[in-house]
Amino acid sequence: MAASEDTAAKRKESDAHAKKDKKKAAKNKNKPDVKAAASKAPRHTSVAGIPVGLADPQDDPGREAQVPVSQRRFTAADKTTPTPPSRWSLRMSAAGWRAAQYVGMSLHYLASPRPPAPAFTRTIPSTLSPRPGTLTLHFYTPPGYKAKDGGDNNSNNVDDNDTVYPAVINFHGGGFVLGSGTDDARFFRYLLTHSGAVVVSVDYRLAPEHPFPTAVEDGADALLYVIRNAAALRIDPMRLATSGFSAGANLCFTSLLRLGAYAAEADAREPEAPDEPDEAGAGDAGAASTTRRPPPPLPPVSPRVPDHRVVAAVAWCPTLDFTLSRAERRAACTRPDQALPTTLTDLFDASYLYPPDLDLRDPCLSPAQATDVRLARDMPQHVQLYTCEWDMLQREGADFAARLGRPPLDRNVFYKMIPGVPHGWEKSPNPLKLAEGSEDLYRECGKRLKAVFDAAAGRPREASDAAE
Repeated sequence: MAASEDTAAKRKESDAHAKKDKKKAAKNKNKPDVKAAASKAPRHTSVAGIPVGLADPQDDPGREAQVPVSQRRFTAADKTTPTPPSRWSLRMSAAGWRAAQYVGMSLHYLASPRPPAPAFTRTIPSTLSPRPGTLTLHFYTPPGYKAKDGGDNNSNNVDDNDTVYPAVINFHGGGFVLGSGTDDARFFRYLLTHSGAVVVSVDYRLAPEHPFPTAVEDGADALLYVIRNAAALRIDPMRLATSGFSAGANLCFTSLLRLGAYAAEADAREPEAPDEPDEAGAGDAGAASTTRRPPPPLPPVSPRVPDHRVVAAVAWCPTLDFTLSRAERRAACTRPDQALPTTLTDLFDASYLYPPDLDLRDPCLSPAQATDVRLARDMPQHVQLYTCEWDMLQREGADFAARLGRPPLDRNVFYKMIPGVPHGWEKSPNPLKLAEGSEDLYRECGKRLKAVFDAAAGRPREASDAAE
């Protein structure tokens, strides 16, 4: 009798466990199997056209512990490797990756349709950086464009009419270490076709040879050049936009913050009129003297920034907050196995975040750390921000987009997370096939920019745009 009761009790317990397991299975039915997905996911992506292996899913980097904000440290020495490599070794490593990048982007250009080439280039001196040097601007122009001064490298291609064009100042990606101003030419094709803008792509100086803040200062210099030479370039200075990919998407915000700081400084340093010299000098007898001493030289004054208006910014997969460690970023990533390898991220961070006492909260480095006051002053009214679902930068991009869109900033923000892709997916080095979906996104982006430019010019939206 006792044995029978014991058997019944065990059967009842077994049935209860079975029901519990069944409920658990039903509950988890729609949850993604990260490990299974990792085994099927592509094991590579591209950075500036270079195919690179992704993090090993067996390493499970998403389990790295996050550091509480109260314990977070904010200097470059806290975010780079314990014993950072020498600047010489960083230069050698960067040179190797740049050679690989040249090959990768050459293959990227082969896929049909071919991207456009620059119509002309300008090499300009740096003015904001204490590091002397030059930077090159690549101009991509829409059909019918002719420079007033023959600046498109064709002295016969000069036009006297009054047509002016909006302009997009673009910054390439590559972790501030790799890349060039022609990397995003496929994107430019859609900007030229659908927004009607002149595209000015900036070859800013790269780390480790030129660590922060050189790239930011070069970006602001590029904006200044376009603004000050707008008439000769047939550009409307009241219809400007910035754009960028990855590190360049950081610059599309930080160059505006740097330009805003420069403009505020220039406004505050108006030259003062020199005091009138005395007509009467204190001679031996106190007699009048007609001798006039020349006034003392005025201190150097930053020339004022001409009137302009940046109406939009387009950021693709931006890095926005360097106070976050790579471990924290990977921990916040939905697919840490798809994150960029530490080989690259260590190179990027050690090269750009220098010297070791660099304050990572500087808004011109980490725009997410900027105050609402600075963002309200310097950010354009219209922002397009794109992130990749499997990117370690996805979370900070989404957070920044949300911040810009809510009070007190109240920007018009279009935010889109591109599903199922890692960082840099759009720069595929496959010469036979473009990254799936990239051209549709570029086309939509160009149309949205056109609507903003038309509104800034006081033109009504076209029916085709309004219907979207």
